[in-house]
Amino acid sequence: MSGAEPFFLPGGRTGVLLIHGFTGLPAELLLMGKYLQAQGCTVLGVRLAGHGTTAEDMSHMTGEDWLDSVRDGYALLRGCCDHVVAGGHSMGGLLALLLAAEQEVMGVISMSAPIYIAEERGIAKLPPRRLCAGVFVPKARRRLRNVPPAVNQTYRSMPLTGVHELLGLMERTKQALPSIRVPALILHSLNDRTADAESAIYIREHLGSSEKEIVWLKTSGHLIPVGEERDQVFAAAAAFLSRLTGSGQDFIERTQRK
Repeated sequence: MSGAEPFFLPGGRTGVLLIHGFTGLPAELLLMGKYLQAQGCTVLGVRLAGHGTTAEDMSHMTGEDWLDSVRDGYALLRGCCDHVVAGGHSMGGLLALLLAAEQEVMGVISMSAPIYIAEERGIAKLPPRRLCAGVFVPKARRRLRNVPPAVNQTYRSMPLTGVHELLGLMERTKQALPSIRVPALILHSLNDRTADAESAIYIREHLGSSEKEIVWLKTSGHLIPVGEERDQVFAAAAAFLSRLTGSGQDFIERTQRK
């Protein structure tokens, strides 16, 4: 799909890996990437396997395929930066947390990551996996303004097998949270109608890190990196990165001791 490519924004020695969400595109994080590049970071926005092509492609992908896409992006950034911070939106937030549980990252930024799906999304009506092969359902989303054009070209249907893979990643993340020791920034909107806001509280309470905070947004929906409060999201992420890099070697030594 046009505009669905990953993006690389060269900058300083701190790398930021940005991970889009379920059925989304790297373009949803491009504005955030450019903001963080202006703060001196090198930014890579990865494209998850099966995204940016067709919903049929996505139906063949697993949570492990998506995590492999993130691992590849991490390896690329680690090769050109001294440190990497993982940040993701929605399912991308889950993947960022899972990466932090298995790789050496300096910190993690979780945006609208779902531990609980909002009831109005109808998740309780999801058929058993054995009945979902080849089944797609419409995925409506309002058209957004003042965003990269590709943001409005995401899939308009989603494979139900993919929803089961997302649920699997949610459970996997819950199990991994206590093992994550790096500082974490959690951003979530109180108005999120996709990932219930209780998800942010669960993540904070179960993270193994002693340095963790929630920044609540009040009027945004689920797509906070391109929503009306995105400037607040970007500023909070930049401040978090500044604190991490400001702590420098002291932070690295603390993390290694843990």
